[in-house]
Amino acid sequence: MNDIQLYQQILGVQSPWRVTDVRLNVRDNQVDIKVDHDPEIRATCPECGKAVTKYDHLTRRWRHLDTCQMQTIIECDVPRSNCPTHGIHQMQVPWAEKNQHFTALFEAFVIMWLKQAHIKGVAERFSLSWDEVAHIQESAVRRGMARRKLEPVKHLAIDETSFQKRHQYVTILLDGERDAVIDVLFDRKAETLQMWLEKRPANYWRRIECVTMDMWDPFIKAVTATIPNAKELICFDRFHVAQHFSRALDKVRAGEHRQLAQECKESMLTGTRFDWLKNAGNIDNRSRREFMALTRSSLRTARAWQLKEMAAQLWDYTYRIAAEKGWLMLITRMMRSRMDEMKKVARMLKNYLWGILNAILAKATNSLAESKNSRIQWIKKMACGFRNIERMRMAILFHLGGLDMLPEGVKIA
Repeated sequence: MNDIQLYQQILGVQSPWRVTDVRLNVRDNQVDIKVDHDPEIRATCPECGKAVTKYDHLTRRWRHLDTCQMQTIIECDVPRSNCPTHGIHQMQVPWAEKNQHFTALFEAFVIMWLKQAHIKGVAERFSLSWDEVAHIQESAVRRGMARRKLEPVKHLAIDETSFQKRHQYVTILLDGERDAVIDVLFDRKAETLQMWLEKRPANYWRRIECVTMDMWDPFIKAVTATIPNAKELICFDRFHVAQHFSRALDKVRAGEHRQLAQECKESMLTGTRFDWLKNAGNIDNRSRREFMALTRSSLRTARAWQLKEMAAQLWDYTYRIAAEKGWLMLITRMMRSRMDEMKKVARMLKNYLWGILNAILAKATNSLAESKNSRIQWIKKMACGFRNIERMRMAILFHLGGLDMLPEGVKIA
């Protein structure tokens, strides 16, 4: 087998295409493979598939997988077909997708590397520029989004994450049933989310059972204006409610700690910050007896902690009337606590109690969205930030979109 036959087999080139020359460029560490279209076979119109005459040829080059540690370049004078119906079009080559500068196999391997490494590292590994690798990633995402079917969603999770400092946020839309990011919106405004929701087909919501989110009014406004029976479907996430309690408790502790330090020159709350924030129901409290003694003291922090722990137990109800009664009793107790931080949380709970009760009955949480948020933070850290929001959107969909992104006909085990 000579070198032409060898590369004919390596590239999988079949009639009417054929390898006509192999040139070794030792100085540039490169192998150039010349591929031609059989001159005796007519061109094929890429629009209708009919055999038509050739108009002319256009020379193009593609980067292929390395052979023998040498860059492999495919060069071809691609015919342009002259179709009476569709006009002049360049023929589609079998080893690469339209308008790409890399073969399908090369793109597939870069995509697999991108799932494990950042763009800069992959660029160095394959001797590419940063923009070339970013373009491959973007093409992969667009390919996957085009292939994705608009299937009805059962559990829609809506969350937000920061793009950069100075309160710049994006909205993450997640399919909780399929564990995949559906889309990323460029802000967290009601108009943006509502516009996205309205673009979904009518049957998209026929299986919807719950919409989990935090208590962000623009999200609530957009969902209630778009999804039927939204008031019965919106569930406020337990994690975000617990966050409000933890922040209020921490403010009470910090204020009381400063007061005790000024009055007594020593505070019994010193070094206890994270003890108060832990969920007592999920850990063995026998190992922290000194802290549990503090929780039974007359400290304002201890009373705030007790309110936080009471709220944690209210998520176990199964009946709406009983759950509502328990939360209203807690809200009343918080309003009488003489702690402004807890009163503020109580007023918030009263306004959004309907969504909390929905979450309790549906046993719905936004934990999946929170885990995805952690992955997004990893993606941001790996990328060392993003040039713009569109680049961040592409990275999130690439890693978390559950997309079929490989070029057509390429399968990697």
